[in-house]
Amino acid sequence: MAMTMTQKILAAHAGLDEVTVGQLIEANIDLTLANDITGPVAIREMEKAGFTKVWNREHIALVMDHFAPNKDIKSAEQCLECREFAKKHAIVNFFDVGEMGIEHALLPEKGLVAAGELIIGADSHTCTYGALGAFSTGVGSTDLAAGMATGKAWFKVPSAIRFVLKGKLSPYVSGKDVILHIIGMIGVDGALYQSMEFTGEGVASLSMDDRFTICNMAIEAGAKNGIFPVDDRTRAYMQERVQRPVREFTADEDAVYEKTYEINLSALRPTVACPHLPENTKTIDELEHIEIQQSVIGSCTNGRIEDMRTAAEILKGRHVAQGVRTIVIPATQAVYLQCIREGLAEIFVEAGAILSTPTCGPCLGGHMGILAHGEKTVATTNRNFVGRMGHITSEIYLASPAVAAASAVAGYICAPQDLK
Repeated sequence: MAMTMTQKILAAHAGLDEVTVGQLIEANIDLTLANDITGPVAIREMEKAGFTKVWNREHIALVMDHFAPNKDIKSAEQCLECREFAKKHAIVNFFDVGEMGIEHALLPEKGLVAAGELIIGADSHTCTYGALGAFSTGVGSTDLAAGMATGKAWFKVPSAIRFVLKGKLSPYVSGKDVILHIIGMIGVDGALYQSMEFTGEGVASLSMDDRFTICNMAIEAGAKNGIFPVDDRTRAYMQERVQRPVREFTADEDAVYEKTYEINLSALRPTVACPHLPENTKTIDELEHIEIQQSVIGSCTNGRIEDMRTAAEILKGRHVAQGVRTIVIPATQAVYLQCIREGLAEIFVEAGAILSTPTCGPCLGGHMGILAHGEKTVATTNRNFVGRMGHITSEIYLASPAVAAASAVAGYICAPQDLK
């Protein structure tokens, strides 16, 4: 029977020759992931169920990234609980302040996720790793507890939507614009519990950072996961990081898809998601004059080195507008160090921005950039719900690093080409 990439990965991990849409399966996991918010809940559920051991201390990742460095006593206690659990079970992949990064940038960087693998995480943006040709998806903390204890999880096999990418992106148009365009087209529930499978000749032109960004926001369309085919660019990325055999899966030519969309990358324009849903998109040409008080460049969506370089290219020799707080957050220690080595850190500081330690920061209303009443921000983050980054009357405009950097200089939302 013909299967999609996702269906093939699920079948292999369930020990089955084939699976069908809607089938319930139990599958073996390659990696479980939790952070400082979801980790303590999973730990308590695991212990409440009577488990005294983890299934494999090398295949569990705990990343302190949401409220780390700790912002208050409660967040400090949550991280302490994770630290003690990691020490008790000798968890190999425990990442804390000074060694951590934003989880969905850190795990690929460390080679902990790879093509053909099955990863679950108690964070909705775990779908990021589909950029490597893996099946990765977010789960609840209770499901994660079972995964940490048994190395297994159950799934309902999803149907799939195919996105055929053609052409090549224009300058200052990136993966963020691609996924915002798609979400604007199909809506926040347009791929509900489905696999978003990206294919076509246009894939080859997308960088790995573009692909990570696109898969990261598959959940914002309601998808179970997003996934890219494995190509030479994927293999080159893994070759530097993954020290174990990997298995590549390809969709059958006659695989069945619920829908097929064609996306002409060459025709895309810088795209912004206006409040208060990621589907509320407009191209930069359709936006009115929207003044901002803050610009945030970072997050698990857009905190990688390519994002930092793009922002620095625009900010170099310029200064952010008076009254615009500009916060740059490299996603990992390695990205942070690269910013220093390449002189990007100096560019950010001279432009009037701050350069933060890796953290999720203000993305989820955590810390280091909370909005007051009525304030507006342009952010490279992934959600712009009411009150997501602070006061319920504040507004979040989702955009690419290029638009966020240009807007910081202009004082209002604009494209780099609009700067004098």
